[in-house]
Amino acid sequence: MMKCFLISTVLLLGVLIGMQQANEGMKRMRGYDDPSLQGAFHISDNQNGEVEASVLGRKVTSHDIEQKHQQLEEVETFNFVSSIGKKLGDGISSLFEKVMTAIGNGIENLLNLFG
Repeated sequence: MMKCFLISTVLLLGVLIGMQQANEGMKRMRGYDDPSLQGAFHISDNQNGEVEASVLGRKVTSHDIEQKHQQLEEVETFNFVSSIGKKLGDGISSLFEKVMTAIGNGIENLLNLFG
């Protein structure tokens, strides 16, 4: 799951960087700065000295991030589907272990019988 998250993050950053590069290319191709062409992300300082960021035209603030973090903490961690999947995986692992033990014992008995 961690690998999937890291790969998704890298790919998302690659898409954002690609969109920013395409925007810069459009500006160079036109030869002038068109305010209707917005970049994929933009970081600037406001009058209060705070840093403002916008991604795909939406402003992102630390307050938004903190609010989403609180929402994630409030969500109940129990997930019915994941618990069923865990039980199913444990059952299959146990069944496979028993089958492999039986096959191993059978081969051992055959070797002892002929050996």
